[in-house]
Amino acid sequence: MASPDQDVVPEAPALDKDGVRLTVDDAIATVTLTNPAKRNAQSPALWRALAEAGRLLPGSVRVVVLRAEGKSFSAGLDRQAFTPEGFDGEPSFIDLARGSDAELDATIAEYQEGFTWWRRSDIVSIAAVQGHAIGAGFQLALACDLRVVADDVQFAMRETSLGLVPDLTGTHPLVGLVGYARALEICATGRFVLAEEAVSTGLANVAVPSDQLEDAVRDLAGAVLAAPRDAVIETKALLRGADGRSYEDQRAAERAAQARRLRDLAGVGE
Repeated sequence: MASPDQDVVPEAPALDKDGVRLTVDDAIATVTLTNPAKRNAQSPALWRALAEAGRLLPGSVRVVVLRAEGKSFSAGLDRQAFTPEGFDGEPSFIDLARGSDAELDATIAEYQEGFTWWRRSDIVSIAAVQGHAIGAGFQLALACDLRVVADDVQFAMRETSLGLVPDLTGTHPLVGLVGYARALEICATGRFVLAEEAVSTGLANVAVPSDQLEDAVRDLAGAVLAAPRDAVIETKALLRGADGRSYEDQRAAERAAQARRLRDLAGVGE
């Protein structure tokens, strides 16, 4: 342990490339979007880096915080994607459209991998969202379990206005949080959802002044870590699966989960 007069040298990032940095501090990992000059606009390379961050998480991690440098969380897909040439070394939208159904499906599935791991049962993910969270940025925030937002947050789903659909896993959590009618209205109009509405509709857990965002996320992460890990894992799995179960099936799932917890606490679990 370092003495009080010694400088504590931060650990090197486990990943730092393509606009994504992963750092790990014991039970908390932080994934940071690191291109504020472009308002953390997203690209296929960034999506692959996000997927890699998920694969690199050590088993000690219980909470993953997603944050972004600068005034905007993420302004969405980099507009270079809409040019004829697209991104260097990547298929353009025109190339994708000309490919086979299987090729197109496989490419989009690869892009989605950066958005799927945030809801793993062994972690709780928290998005700290400030400023613009548009399109792919909105969907990345939706990929997390919890969202703490700054009072200047502006969520918007702009894909429909571009002739596209939200395809980075955002539609399922959006409907689950705000319901079908409001989700359709948000997507079809592309309007902004501000902090007050985000909290009142369930899109955000809490909204705080911008200068309090990091502290609020740190407090929430600490509260999650205060509970025993296995109890949080079992509870998360119960809640995640509730929509797909009948009332009776959910009762049975509760009983099975509680039996595992009781046996574990009694030292007779598997």
